[in-house]
Amino acid sequence: MNFKKIGLLLTAGILAITTVSGCSGSGGSSAADQNESSDGVVDIEVWGTNIGYQPVTKGSKLYEFYKEKLGVGVIHPYVEWNGGTNYLNQLNLKIAANEMPDMFIPQQGIEDNLAKNGAIADLTELLPKYAPNVLKAIPEDMWKVVKANDPTGQGRIYYIPGVVEYGRYAGMIRQDWLDKVGLPMPKTQDEYVKVLEAFRDQDPNGNGQKDELPTGGREQARWMDHLFAMYGVAMFEGYPEWDIYDGELTYSAVTPNMKAALEFIAKLYKEGLIDKESLLNTKDKWDGKIYSNKVGNYFHWVEHGNLVFENLYKNTSVKAEFEVLPIPEVPGYKGFYTMKKFAPPQWVVKNNKDEIKLMATLKLLNNMYDKKNWKDLFLGVEGMHHTMKDGKAVKLPDDKSTQENLILNPVTSVSTLDMMIDLTNSSASEDNKWAIDQVTRNMKEAQKYAKEIAGDGLPASVYEGFPDINNRTLYVEYATKIILGQYPISKFDEFVDKWNQTGGEEVTKRAREWHEKVKKGQS
Repeated sequence: MNFKKIGLLLTAGILAITTVSGCSGSGGSSAADQNESSDGVVDIEVWGTNIGYQPVTKGSKLYEFYKEKLGVGVIHPYVEWNGGTNYLNQLNLKIAANEMPDMFIPQQGIEDNLAKNGAIADLTELLPKYAPNVLKAIPEDMWKVVKANDPTGQGRIYYIPGVVEYGRYAGMIRQDWLDKVGLPMPKTQDEYVKVLEAFRDQDPNGNGQKDELPTGGREQARWMDHLFAMYGVAMFEGYPEWDIYDGELTYSAVTPNMKAALEFIAKLYKEGLIDKESLLNTKDKWDGKIYSNKVGNYFHWVEHGNLVFENLYKNTSVKAEFEVLPIPEVPGYKGFYTMKKFAPPQWVVKNNKDEIKLMATLKLLNNMYDKKNWKDLFLGVEGMHHTMKDGKAVKLPDDKSTQENLILNPVTSVSTLDMMIDLTNSSASEDNKWAIDQVTRNMKEAQKYAKEIAGDGLPASVYEGFPDINNRTLYVEYATKIILGQYPISKFDEFVDKWNQTGGEEVTKRAREWHEKVKKGQS
């Protein structure tokens, strides 16, 4: 197989890519220095989400922890995530240089091309033989969809799906700010707008500067899903999704629901009710504003609320009180927070000619999906990620300057509501119990508004030949300009026409064919 050719194909169109950040510490190489350590343990290189934590280098504390618990050495270089964009650029460079990681999280459907070109392993026979715990941990109906999504058309398994069996997302609103401005939790859109106006005008954070940001989001119109949710727009972390509209599977970006949502958000922007920098905010910048006690309403993973609350408290000494924002009612629309049981593909495995490395990767997978190891993998290294107090393991406060990235945390691979609540509560300390109690309450509350969409599990192969549609290029351009007021809302119809003419009609045809196939239970 020609990895370089594959990599060059994947990197086409990337104009500026920085080099992978170097790792520090002993043995600070970004890849495993050798196949086998002196103690006989094989090292493999794993790439995945890292939002600012320390890398896992050979001989580091987390490396030794994984080696002891899982029997495999894990090397995890630091690659800036940046919403997945920078990570994908760096991954493409590694592939082009014939240095593909042994196991990694794919992005934006690159697993399809890699599978077709034989670059990633066909796991169909390998999992039952060498990693049966992976098969057991993921529901059978999900494996059927994975096989239906095989880009080679042979019904094979080329990726391990991420599994989230509950509603993970919701808008979070400051209950303590509501109390200060004397308003109840909004139930309708009109009430919601009045709340935003009060947050803007009444100085609820009490610093006398009126620097509050009622709500907002991030670049590419992402992470403001709560503003689209009230119009029934299927949206996942800012990515328009596929759901049933007018009786057929349809891309939410081109629906009347989306048009109405963009018109509403543009009005909020014009009136200063969302952060004026929403379409410029990087993750770090937006997080920084939330942590600085300036944001009244944000959208994210509900279960990560304790990180937000604790960082806000650490920065401002304010113990903020957040509640789930109920979907504001809009006449003529049925709102929801999008739930996807199928998280994006979680892991793919390099089709390694080095059988020792391949077997070590499968051993790692089998052991990390063994439920007996999940609590230990969640807790991480004693002294770094948790401490023992009165015989109980207690999570330490979030500290990216000292904590190595828990790349094999089970809650990012396969997660249930009961599991998440149990893990977070069982490891809570007295100091952060106030934050964990909020998280537990809000996770349960979020389930009221979660809806699994019809396009859950849709394969990236439907976008083959139309990378701009897969990357939302046209959508981001029009959505951004409409929100900023540079385009009138009437331009939305022009966007829909262009989208259909530049491949949208064909992509829709493929998506609907896939949906019919899945409904019939074919594999």
